[in-house]
Amino acid sequence: MKRIGTFLVLVGLSAAGSACGPGDASRTAFDDPYCGPLMAKVDSFMATYEGREWPEDRYGGIAVVGSIGGMEGFDPVTAGEVAPAQHMQFVTHMTLLEFDHDLEMRPYLAESWEVSEDRSEVTFHLRNDVFWHDGHPTTAEDVAFTFRVFSDPASGYPNQSFFGPYMSEGNGVEVVDTHTVRFRFEPHADFLETWRGQPIFPEHLLGDVPVDSLASHPYSTTCPVGNGPYRFVDREIGESWTFGPNLAFPEALGGRPGLDRYVYRTISDHATLLAELLAGGVDVFVQMLSNQAETAASEDHLRVWSFPFPSIFFVAWNSRVPELASPDVRRALTLGMDRQRMIDGVQMGGARILNTSLPPVHWAYDSSLDDSLAYDPEQARALLDGAGWTDRNGDGVRENADGTPLEIELIFNQNQERQELAELMRLQLQEIGIRLVPQVMEFGAWRDYTFGSEKDFEGSLVTFETGFRVDDWDLFHSEAVDGAFALSGTMDPELDRYLDTLQLIPDQNEARLMWHAYHRRLMEVQPYTYLYSANRRVGVNRRLQGVVMDTRGDWASIRHWWVASEDRRRP
Repeated sequence: MKRIGTFLVLVGLSAAGSACGPGDASRTAFDDPYCGPLMAKVDSFMATYEGREWPEDRYGGIAVVGSIGGMEGFDPVTAGEVAPAQHMQFVTHMTLLEFDHDLEMRPYLAESWEVSEDRSEVTFHLRNDVFWHDGHPTTAEDVAFTFRVFSDPASGYPNQSFFGPYMSEGNGVEVVDTHTVRFRFEPHADFLETWRGQPIFPEHLLGDVPVDSLASHPYSTTCPVGNGPYRFVDREIGESWTFGPNLAFPEALGGRPGLDRYVYRTISDHATLLAELLAGGVDVFVQMLSNQAETAASEDHLRVWSFPFPSIFFVAWNSRVPELASPDVRRALTLGMDRQRMIDGVQMGGARILNTSLPPVHWAYDSSLDDSLAYDPEQARALLDGAGWTDRNGDGVRENADGTPLEIELIFNQNQERQELAELMRLQLQEIGIRLVPQVMEFGAWRDYTFGSEKDFEGSLVTFETGFRVDDWDLFHSEAVDGAFALSGTMDPELDRYLDTLQLIPDQNEARLMWHAYHRRLMEVQPYTYLYSANRRVGVNRRLQGVVMDTRGDWASIRHWWVASEDRRRP
């Protein structure tokens, strides 16, 4: 539930609503007393740029992206799913920095930056030609405002630890002039990555909104006015969002984006979404299932992109439950699962076994741990015997000395791949005397059980997209044990020492060694069974040009998408 890039993003793949076409949207945004006048300002500002002719070999057309994941709003602080997080990063808003194709940092909203010799300050010099979609200039005040919101505990921002090294508000940020902002902090790792993944928000629109009210504000729910390449046009609740080109986007960054219209559609299930892609109802299908990618790849008019992505699939074991309190039991659960078989069967080989919290694309990933905790049912049985769980009545299920069976409920939200995973786990763990009871849930209920304050689950199947800055403090530190992300409830002083130190090591070579030591300890504690990191699969209609899909994100190249005149949809 943390944003991609600087955050963990919870991959829910929840179904919401039904399909709708780009021409069906009702003008809900203009009926809102806050959004109506604001959208009129946006239209008025864009009108000052109209009349210019754009070459058809670079600009034009409508593109429709379809996803199973709903996009309920653009809450700046707590948006937890992939679609709104990436839209704010790449579509509607701007970050200070961005990655190029080689994952090297380059300027974006910040034209340049300087880091002090002692690495305790970074000064960003902003472009002076970026405007919010309502015509208001983007300034250093907006950057400072964004920092103040995200570092405010009242905001509910789930990664407060990312701003822990920064000085207090009065000293942590300084607006030097209209287009220069300086941050001060203790030297720490990946501090630039924070600002590559963090969209900047408009102080003039949100400065008077209490930070704990941002999620319910019309800006978040109805009319997200940004400064990125595309501007919000309208929304059909539960079905679609429509965006138009920001005609004022800086020429030095490519100018107006390529499409005349971009539509994001929520479609109720994977089968319907695949049918829409095959028939041309959508141009892009993000987060395809592996078997769907195989089907789409056989079609001449489609291209399937498959690439490593910073995702981790895992089972969170709730150590607050007596049956799961022992690390030996949790280790046995991992050893009793044939994860390669899961990859071959569910992901069709397009994944890599994980044993730690870092995906293989992260710079600190330790490949020497790849073969650890390999499938070993005999060792799993020995660990369970040693922990006092044996089959005392001959029914094939282990019991403890009190006769309590080793039965674990595994919850997950409705999704074909998750259902297949859960069934494989059930069959494999049955072989070592554990009764796993898969329980499918509606996405909202699953999320509340897993991340709610009660932590009312035993095992939960979860997917995170980690981005390129990872901080496990909220997951495993003892001081965070009552937080939303402390799924396991484990507390370990040695893990605490690593988590208190890792983020304060600015040198990557030194930090890498610390990461490796931390992950060896994490494997001993075994709060989760890490399953694998799966390739991202995205189906794209070949009529859509300028598309590049890679590790940066599904929408990273959207400002370069366009459709040739002979291939265009008609509004």
